Amino acid sequence: MPWKNGKGMTTEIAVHPSGASVADFEWRISTASVAEDGAFSLFEGVDRTLAVLSGEGIDLLVGQASPVRLHKNSLPFRFPADEATSAVLLDGAITDLNVMTRRGRWEHDVARFALEGALSLSIGAEVVLIIGHEGLVRVCTKDEEQPLGPLDAVVTSGGSFVLQSDGQGCSFFIVTLGFVS
Repeated sequence: MPWKNGKGMTTEIAVHPSGASVADFEWRISTASVAEDGAFSLFEGVDRTLAVLSGEGIDLLVGQASPVRLHKNSLPFRFPADEATSAVLLDGAITDLNVMTRRGRWEHDVARFALEGALSLSIGAEVVLIIGHEGLVRVCTKDEEQPLGPLDAVVTSGGSFVLQSDGQGCSFFIVTLGFVS
């Protein structure tokens, strides 16, 4: 779908409630291709986290703060989506991961993991998304095993997981979403 500001395209991974638009979502997770420098769409009352998936990276300018340089090995960067934000590409197009939550109603956290071997996790969140980035990661629960390649995603409620690399190492993101009490 087109960006809210019409200057690019985004691919929605998950949204709540199901079928919500960019104007009325509670939370939204997507990827976007950024091919030129420019302003980000504004989302009133929304918190946003951005991570670079591919490409050289961007310098992100949020409000009056100093620019933040993001590349594919950077930690995800959180910022208010209702502040004027623009990006300058470092060397060509990028693809990014965007996580947005409606402030005061939902909270989110985005973590990037690199893995060789296995990792056991217990996550207590209303919604958990595991998104493949590089290599192959297997998401194992007591009931099933799901392989995730780049940009594949599993959406579930919290619980216990074993994440295992394919022996070559992998990277992935875990997005947790919770109601604000």
